[in-house]
Amino acid sequence: MAIKSFMDVRSLLAGNIKAGRRNLGLSQEKLAELAGLSTQTISDIEGCRTWVSDKTLLKLSEVFNVEIFQLLAPSIDEENEKKAKLFLPQRIQKLRQNLKDDIDSRLNLFFSKS
Repeated sequence: MAIKSFMDVRSLLAGNIKAGRRNLGLSQEKLAELAGLSTQTISDIEGCRTWVSDKTLLKLSEVFNVEIFQLLAPSIDEENEKKAKLFLPQRIQKLRQNLKDDIDSRLNLFFSKS
């Protein structure tokens, strides 16, 4: 998602707060209680009706146990998440093979000189 306006940022925050709350099984009331905010504030954030202060972002990030920037970052869609999960093991396998090839090559060179 390309961020083109302030409303896009507000929508990202709203979506991430709502998704995070639902993932934890929290109501707006419970999230508000845990963050030390009013239920109306949570409702307004999720409804894109208000912006938040740095203190509010900090409180919410603490409840969700994430860094503040993660509340403002686009979420990974399901397709990209699958690709990301496959990429690392494939990359590790390739690095292992390269390392093995390099060691074999160096050993062959060493023993051929002896």
